[in-house]
Amino acid sequence: MSTLKNKKLFLLDMDGTIYLDDDLFDGTMDFLEYVKGIGGRYIFLTNNSSKSVDKYIEKLGKLGIATTEDDFLTSTNATVLYLEKKQYHKIYAFGTTSFKEQLKDAGLPITDKLEDDIDCLCMGFDTELTFQKLEDACILLNKGVDYIATNPDWVCPTWYGYVPDCGSVSQMLFNATKRKPIFIGKPEPTMALLAMEKTGFKPEETAVMGDRLYTDIACGVNAGISSIFVLSGEGTMEDMAASDVKPEFIYDNIRQVLNDLKQE
Repeated sequence: MSTLKNKKLFLLDMDGTIYLDDDLFDGTMDFLEYVKGIGGRYIFLTNNSSKSVDKYIEKLGKLGIATTEDDFLTSTNATVLYLEKKQYHKIYAFGTTSFKEQLKDAGLPITDKLEDDIDCLCMGFDTELTFQKLEDACILLNKGVDYIATNPDWVCPTWYGYVPDCGSVSQMLFNATKRKPIFIGKPEPTMALLAMEKTGFKPEETAVMGDRLYTDIACGVNAGISSIFVLSGEGTMEDMAASDVKPEFIYDNIRQVLNDLKQE
């Protein structure tokens, strides 16, 4: 029988897993304290590339969770590593002001205007989306530039339901250009592997927790680590029944995960 007993490193999704918008889920604070109490570690993994780590530190701080930059890995972090290896001449950054600043601060050659020497389009979750960006993207994709996207999420949860995320916008661009991006964030194993490398924990000591099968849970499967599916966000039991991606553990919420850990 599978058990959480030996898990020490917990890779936590945020939206839909530990909070929804500005509402912290019951059990989140107790869970984080428990992990620290057993000498473990938690790292927040997020596919949301619309915000910088500084913004997440500020957001969690308002919810009562004190964090540092060391507590996060984002799809933008993983994308920066990918782009650095490719050594592009100029990258069109399709995303929020924060997203563009993160790429620029990493030393990448970015622009947000059409220029002749662009050889890559890099798209993030864009809460500042304009038709001009969509038009620029279509022009660049029809020219054949490389096409990278931070994450394949279809939607991002809010207090009133969902809004289109990066995956939905990339589908819209596919309808127009027949081009699909290389996705970097979850379900790719990159962030999980980086987290284990960063903290020194082994795969058998590590578990990813999230509310999406096709990103969070698939990331755990692809990284060879345990996965905890919580039903407090986007994913449902109906989704699981229809999916080839199967979590190792299923709970209603983070409070139930904590209760199980304490019993073990």
